[in-house]
Amino acid sequence: MPDSTSEEPVEKIKDAAEQAAKSETTSPPRREYRTLLFQVALFLAISAFALLTFMVKTTPSFPIDLQITQTLQSIASPLFSAAMSVISWPGFLPQAIVIPVLAVLVIYTFGLHWEALMTLIAALLPSVINVWVKELIRRPRPAIDLVNVFRILDSYSFPSGHVMFYVGFFGFLWFLIFTLLRHSLPRMLLLGLLGSLILLVGLSRIYLGQHWASDVLGAYLLGGLTLAAILQFYRWGKKRFFIGQPVAPPLHKR
Repeated sequence: MPDSTSEEPVEKIKDAAEQAAKSETTSPPRREYRTLLFQVALFLAISAFALLTFMVKTTPSFPIDLQITQTLQSIASPLFSAAMSVISWPGFLPQAIVIPVLAVLVIYTFGLHWEALMTLIAALLPSVINVWVKELIRRPRPAIDLVNVFRILDSYSFPSGHVMFYVGFFGFLWFLIFTLLRHSLPRMLLLGLLGSLILLVGLSRIYLGQHWASDVLGAYLLGGLTLAAILQFYRWGKKRFFIGQPVAPPLHKR
């Protein structure tokens, strides 16, 4: 009796995922149209990031970056300042390690082993790519004589590591929750929380004076491309190595 009780939540999750996958049937022309839109979006994101990277590498600073930071920092509200600090908090150590580890353990406990492994990859890959690009571009962070820097960091600025981590890791968690859980209040709250973190972290990095707006924009572009690659690899591996588990629908078919 205890064994069947402990397996019930896992079975519910698997059943919900299977139903979600079955509902993703569309006519071939519509699938081709959505696939084309997805490919066009990828091309535009790659082109935009390449152009922005070239501009950042060849131009020391953009006047609009300073204007955006000064405008945000002119908001004299303790509540807003506290909110910006809280939003950035999960991206700093040690919580940037603790939170992914806990997420991986929880997902693995539910029997979703491939999802657990991919969650770990989603936490690590954006950071690895971010460090590589930062070392390539070597853009200095905002100086304290230009803006108010809440905490001085010794790494490079472009692209924002926080934003890439949030888009890759929290974005993958958002995808799993959206595709594997039934419609419910907890599901809605989790999606809202993760979505808010992803959308607002860029604002917080600018407000705290640790990144320029162009750093944030570059991170959203590169982070989005990284997440798209993670999702495609997730589906590729799911169909080949974890066929007995539920398969979430592909991103470009939603």
